[in-house]
Parts: sequence; C-alpha cells; structure tokens
Amino acid sequence: MVHRKRQERPAPPFTGAYPEHPRVAVGAVVFHEDRVLLVCRGKPPAQGVWAVPGGMVHLGESLQEAARREVLEETGIRVKPKQPVFTFDMVERDADGRIRYHYVIIDLLADFMGGTLRAGDDARDACWACRQDLDRLRLSETTRRLLSHHFHFAPDPPGGAASKP
Repeated sequence: MVHRKRQERPAPPFTGAYPEHPRVAVGAVVFHEDRVLLVCRGKPPAQGVWAVPGGMVHLGESLQEAARREVLEETGIRVKPKQPVFTFDMVERDADGRIRYHYVIIDLLADFMGGTLRAGDDARDACWACRQDLDRLRLSETTRRLLSHHFHFAPDPPGGAASKP
C-alpha cells in the first residue's frame, strides 16, 4: 500500500470577514506638536477612511504591545502606549443581515517617541493632522467623536477660536 501525503491547500488570506466571534483590536491616539496621528485605511471594513492607527491584538500580546506594534507597522512612528481612553464596537452586516465584521476596539493614549512618518502595512496613507485638517479628511465618525469629545481636538468654529462664546 502506497501512502501519499495529502497536498494541503494554502489557507485563504485573512480578511477578517464573517468571523465566528468578535475580534479584539486596538487604536492609538498620538499627539505631537498640536497634531494627531492618523492613517487612511487601505483595506475593508473602513477602506479609504481616516482613523487613529491600530489593528488586531495578537494572541499573548498586551494592549500596549499591540498598539506599539501596530503604530510602528502602519506609520513608522515609535510610541509609548498608556492606558485605554475609549472603547467601542464596530459591527457591519451584509445585505442578508449576516455579520461581515465585528470588532471590539480599545483606543489607548500613546506618547510620541520618535520615527519618520510613512504609510505601511494596511495603511494607504498616514499624516500628522492639525485641527483644521479634520474637516477635509474623510474621518471615521467614531474617530471624530473621540477627538472632539475626549480631547477637545476639533476644528475651530467659523471666525476662529476667538469667536467662541
């Protein structure tokens, strides 16, 4: 009897779509010289949308380790992550009502440590955005709320900061 090894097919690339359970991810809120670090997502579910850098937590990683790794991979920037500042979930359903994506995302405040900005990994672009830049970017609503409500980082109203009541 001849024993042959079954030829294994390579696993399809991981897309995160149609998970069996929620996936845990981190984001990092990094400020430097009155600008916030943002990335333009290059892959679904938020492809083409600007948000704080971040991604999946790997098995065995702390939230801080995951945030440090993801920021470096996506932006080339070194950070020192601190404690969580914001937690939310993102659930997207397809036309049939099936869950296409489900992430539980924990955003951490992180100190800028150095590095040269460049887009990498699954980030299509990366930037240091000032308050006024936020209006021209296709910013995720969650990131907009996070920056505005938790950090008071939002564009000045028409007429400038002096026109505030």
